[in-house]
Amino acid sequence: MNLILKKYLLLKIFLIEKETRKNKKNLKKNSLLKMSLRLKLDALFKETIFMQKEPSFIGEIIEAQKKNRILIKVNQDGKFIVKKGKKLTNIKLKPGTRVAIKTNSYVAHEILPALADPIVSLMKVENVPLSNYKMIGGLDAQINQIKETVEIPLKFPLIFERLGVTQPKGVLLYGPPGTGKTLLARAVAHHSACTFIRMSSSELVQKYIGEGSRMVREIFLLAKENSPSIIFMDEVDSVGSSRNNSENAGGDSEVQRTMLELLNQLDGFETQQNIKILMATNRLDVLDPALIRPGRIDRKIRVPYPNNESRLAILKIHLRKIKTNPGIDLWKISKNLRGASGAEIKAVVTEAGMFAIRGSRMTISQEDFNQGICKIIKKGFVFRSSIRCVFIH
Repeated sequence: MNLILKKYLLLKIFLIEKETRKNKKNLKKNSLLKMSLRLKLDALFKETIFMQKEPSFIGEIIEAQKKNRILIKVNQDGKFIVKKGKKLTNIKLKPGTRVAIKTNSYVAHEILPALADPIVSLMKVENVPLSNYKMIGGLDAQINQIKETVEIPLKFPLIFERLGVTQPKGVLLYGPPGTGKTLLARAVAHHSACTFIRMSSSELVQKYIGEGSRMVREIFLLAKENSPSIIFMDEVDSVGSSRNNSENAGGDSEVQRTMLELLNQLDGFETQQNIKILMATNRLDVLDPALIRPGRIDRKIRVPYPNNESRLAILKIHLRKIKTNPGIDLWKISKNLRGASGAEIKAVVTEAGMFAIRGSRMTISQEDFNQGICKIIKKGFVFRSSIRCVFIH
């Protein structure tokens, strides 16, 4: 009898403990639910208070006047003279600053952040390219001209001030495709140690009227706020084509408006703001003369096809980390690449490496280079008549 009673009591204790654990879990869940409901209630309470506040509209400051009054512009509504709020009484407000104005009392009570187009903000290069001048072969003269025009004025502006010489504003890189214009711009970004803003001119061609001009203004404003800075415009012929060009006689007027704003900005910003403009194009002949005149673009640098010595230098750069057979004649390979651009030389080196991989070899042979040259020509990557699949022995 005692044994039965003992088992009954143990079972009863076990059930009570199980029920206790279950109640504790429920209590914990209820406390978490209560906490989440309290947070939601606080959020709703704050939103209710915010909705009960006096509404505001956004204005842009035109001029700060006396007695804590400012002249503002509110979109299409016109211009108003409003009072400064308590938070803004001791703050010097600059023209162009966005502020919130109470609709009933017309009091400027808060400074708002400037509007920033995300497309324009993404043009600012955060991670500087790793390209440097040692990675560019056969363009020593062009590198020296860019250093004189872009790097020296940004790094040593006092030299120009002491001499009384006006700093050059812009540089235009022109030449055939694949000759290293964009690579030069990347090297400038690496060595100049300043803000680099990279944009493609085709991004300025927008759907709506005035959008392209607005983007040009914001790009130059971004460069001014982050000076010293370099603005690099790739394929500038897409927006800067000549207005007298017969092919573009009936062209898009919005593109022309964008170019006119670009001309205005190139004339408007001052040299002491440490802003340099760097352009690149394959079609110098179609650019508007007003865009490339001295005063806007002070230096035009031609980037031609490499000669035999330059092709040899480019080959050596691309073969730094590549294993080749001993005794390979790079001079003959560079002669066989007569008329090729730097990009095509790189493509030939890549194709030669692929032929070595297909042959299960760990080094590249002379024959791999010959086959790479033939493949690039046969596939249509090179169209110039000066290149033939005939090898010099």
